[in-house]
Amino acid sequence: MNAPATASRAARTESVRTAVYAHFAATGGAPTVADLAARTGLPSSGVRSALDALHDHRDLVLDPREPERIVMAHPFASVPLGFSVMGRGTLWWGGCAWDSFAVPHLLTDEPDVLVATRCPACGTPHAWVVGRQAPPPGDQVAHFLTPVRHIWDDVVHACAHQRLFCSAACVHDWLEDTGLTPGYLMDLPTLWRLARGWYAGRMEPGYVRRDPASAASYFADVGLRGPFWGLGN
Repeated sequence: MNAPATASRAARTESVRTAVYAHFAATGGAPTVADLAARTGLPSSGVRSALDALHDHRDLVLDPREPERIVMAHPFASVPLGFSVMGRGTLWWGGCAWDSFAVPHLLTDEPDVLVATRCPACGTPHAWVVGRQAPPPGDQVAHFLTPVRHIWDDVVHACAHQRLFCSAACVHDWLEDTGLTPGYLMDLPTLWRLARGWYAGRMEPGYVRRDPASAASYFADVGLRGPFWGLGN
């Protein structure tokens, strides 16, 4: 494929990517192929090709059983994974603890959001007003099951297991009950710092995902170090 054709294809793909994010932000749900065709002016076949490319590049996640259905476009999700995120006029599914705390940082017209969930161990309901100025108060802890380098082995499973618990004791009980291997435990301020800048620019044209070196640097800057946060093989 020659350079102009490659550039044109990349531009079409990027127009679909930004349209996906605009739709999620405005409605709380995933756009259909028809929605994206109407917004971008592309034929349905062009939209489908762009979605496949975005999935392959890890810009979004398509349902393997329904290839036109968008499951996730981080930090947005179209399926319940344990969190709801309520803005002034829109309700989103939060893909995980990380993504739920990221929404007000990505959507600058939302000064804060209400993030709600239940403790996976004991079922206690929790809710926090999460904004951009400071972490929300609370003694709850986040537990991430999957090391970062393996998140994309099964990204939906990994996100579904980034949860918030009442305490470290509840995490221990949940791990005992499920037989799962302990992952990484963090407090709310660390979770808030992790979410604060991770998706910066993702709503805008020309966004480029972090490479492993810049991602590792970001994790270190927010206080996350060690093998769990390493991106090597």
